[in-house]
Amino acid sequence: MSDGGFHAGSGAPEMPPLVRTPTPPTRPVTPLEDDARVTEPLPFERPVQAATKAGRPTDGPALGPTGRPMPVIPDPKPVAEHGNARVVSMCNQKGGVGKTTTTINLGASLVEQGRRVLLVDFDPQGSLSVGLGLNPHEMDLTVYNLLMERDVTLHDVVVPSGVPGMDLLPSNIDLSAAEVQLVHEVAREQTLQRVLAPALAEYDVVLIDCQPSLGLLTVNALTASHGVIIPLECEYFALRGVALLKTTIDKVRERLNPGLEIDGVLGTMFDGRTLHSREVMERLVQAWGDTVFHTVIRRTVKFSDSTVAGEPITSYASGSAGADSYRQLAKEVLARWPDA
Repeated sequence: MSDGGFHAGSGAPEMPPLVRTPTPPTRPVTPLEDDARVTEPLPFERPVQAATKAGRPTDGPALGPTGRPMPVIPDPKPVAEHGNARVVSMCNQKGGVGKTTTTINLGASLVEQGRRVLLVDFDPQGSLSVGLGLNPHEMDLTVYNLLMERDVTLHDVVVPSGVPGMDLLPSNIDLSAAEVQLVHEVAREQTLQRVLAPALAEYDVVLIDCQPSLGLLTVNALTASHGVIIPLECEYFALRGVALLKTTIDKVRERLNPGLEIDGVLGTMFDGRTLHSREVMERLVQAWGDTVFHTVIRRTVKFSDSTVAGEPITSYASGSAGADSYRQLAKEVLARWPDA
């Protein structure tokens, strides 16, 4: 076993450690000077600017927050008819990285692009349902009933989200029992795939908000999905855990769902003012390359406010930077989905 419990030989990209090697002083340093040096900010290597002409930088592509040139993302084509949905899981075994926030706001932004969206709350905590203004204790039917009771259909459980064009498959604490009960079922990993099958003909996109673990419920979500979006907080411990998730995705692809793809890695809670956020983003791009979305989600209190209000940020604070980021993300993911 290597550090963090990862097996040697895993296909997951390894993250280089955040180790900054101090530069030895070239002359003796007095105690006073040494104390001052400790408080100085650590250097951050930025891309070398293009050559200048007449004292002014030459024109070149602007660098985005990921340190790569920001591409021009085309406007998505309108859909002629709804259906043939792409199922995408929001997955990361670390909690608090922005899975639920991204599910809600990306879904609402896709609706603005003319897509019909179904959100699936597949977390027993029910955060997605709460984030859209539902009381988890007042639900008669949830995704648990859909999974475990043969006489319950998808249309019995789906409820409006409050956003026209976006529906919700709600959840509450009852779903925690399903993980135990499904163990004895035949083809237990395909249970969610079977119950979601009727939705594929009615929606353009199905977004599954996974729980923060790599248990049977998450494996069900990955088996039912065409793609995975990995929200990742721009923080070092979140960075390290992604290798284990990559291993799980590879196993599901090999054994259960050969068509599963990683649609992208999304940097969340990014603060470009801090050296740590910039370093984590740099290492994320080094490890995952173009899989990392050019769009990043920056920290803003508007996300917390919109959650309390029970609505997406695109309607709660339509002109905010957070809303604009998710609208840009919607365009970027649609550019990566040729059939969506």
